[in-house]
Amino acid sequence: MSWVSPVSPAAPAAEQSPWTKSIPLGEFWPGRPGVVTGLAVATAAVRPGDVFVALPGTKTHGARYAAQAVAAGAVGIITDSAGAALAAGAGAPVLAVADPRELMADLAARLAGHPGDRLRVIGVTGTNGKTTTVFCVAALLEGLGVPTATIGTMGVRWRGARLDIGSTTVTTPEAPQIQAGLARLVAAGCQAVGMEVSSHALALRRVDGLRFAAAGFTNLGADHLDFHETLDAYFEAKARLFEKGRAAAAVIHTDDPAGARLADRARAAKVPVTTLGRRTGVDLWIAAEEPGAAGATHVAVTAPDATYEFDLALPGAHNVTDAALAVGLVRAIGLDPRPGLAALAAVRVPGRVQLIDLPGPAPRVYVDFAHTPQAIASTLDALKLPKGAPGRLIAVLGAGGDRDVSKRGPMGAAAAERAAVVIVTDDNPRSENPAAIREAVLAGARAVRDSGGRRDRRFRAWPTPVEISDGGDRRSAIQQALALAGPDDVVAVLGKGHETTQEIAGEFLPCDDAAIITESWSHRGETHT
Repeated sequence: MSWVSPVSPAAPAAEQSPWTKSIPLGEFWPGRPGVVTGLAVATAAVRPGDVFVALPGTKTHGARYAAQAVAAGAVGIITDSAGAALAAGAGAPVLAVADPRELMADLAARLAGHPGDRLRVIGVTGTNGKTTTVFCVAALLEGLGVPTATIGTMGVRWRGARLDIGSTTVTTPEAPQIQAGLARLVAAGCQAVGMEVSSHALALRRVDGLRFAAAGFTNLGADHLDFHETLDAYFEAKARLFEKGRAAAAVIHTDDPAGARLADRARAAKVPVTTLGRRTGVDLWIAAEEPGAAGATHVAVTAPDATYEFDLALPGAHNVTDAALAVGLVRAIGLDPRPGLAALAAVRVPGRVQLIDLPGPAPRVYVDFAHTPQAIASTLDALKLPKGAPGRLIAVLGAGGDRDVSKRGPMGAAAAERAAVVIVTDDNPRSENPAAIREAVLAGARAVRDSGGRRDRRFRAWPTPVEISDGGDRRSAIQQALALAGPDDVVAVLGKGHETTQEIAGEFLPCDDAAIITESWSHRGETHT
């Protein structure tokens, strides 16, 4: 470590904050009076008494905003060597360390009073299925009488409401937000947390201050390669959750090849492993998936010492796997899931194969968050029409801008292999040209059509080539799909799920697929009356 002498007096004492502890300033800057009472990584979140952690970003360095943080009350700045040079004249002492994120995670846990030690924290990682799994974990634990919160794509959810821990648009928040949020949950009486743990969070040390009671793995597919660059690096980031000392136990879906590899890695690290899958020889075997009451799936999962039977309203084999993983995770923390299994029948996940209720003779229209080739395949497989049934499967999808470009074509291909009609639209174009993104997705879909590569399905023959079109903006594409759809058809609007905004050229504009569908259907009905 190196440190830079302060240039101005300390900021005022801290206001009321979510932090429960304090750390002497002298621990970082010898002889410096006062205490650190919080951490912030954004200037807008700085409270008097905080240390501002200035991190390098993709476009700029946080240290460029050090003076603003000091003006807001920051009593010190932690950064890297490049940031130290930028923040030297900001008016507060600067500490340069090799890895500011590592120190930040440790300090966040200390300042929050290590709330994770008073909670059963269950982490779930994987490309797809994290949200559904943690929702199922929470339902099971609540069914067992264990007050449980969730942290992930839907924010921090506790007792049916969203807990505000500061602005965050990421799956797993930064360490200060996680730890301060956990402290608030402990104070509110929470006893367990189901947490989505993203590859970014693991690579960027956001969860370094936590020890997980159990960690689960869903699957690995092509995603986030703009950040990780290679699929192997992406796997290695996920694997960090299963290192010795980070998770007390692991439940891993080993039907996925990456899961089988990960199970070997976890065993080598002396982490107790429970394997899960549909193949024989696993510790938790998904033995049966049969039609149940009211359109649900009746599931049986067997272990050497017990059988777990439950109904699941969420459609699709991928959701069955996620629910079974949740059962395994509850077992892994030493609880018997059986008294809570009935709660799985009521699990609904916003924006995950969510049926939109439309009046009159109407197609079945679903919104889903699927935004990878693997997720698109799983969702469309879940919505396929049985052999001999009338109607078509219509898919509306797009890809995000400023993200992994390599998955755009495969996303279009996954849709064209399964749907009768593919309409390509915008997701979050961000700074890119939306038409260029759509063209990349369209190219993947057309390649399937032109090669005759339609997937040979167990349930349905596809006598005609897939219809493919550029639907333009999202509202127009949804309206096009509804105009094409008859009452026997199924429409899947993919990519944004629960999201209610769309990022275009630096602006976040209102965009709620469910609301657009409902409004467009209402107007369509008026047109035909």
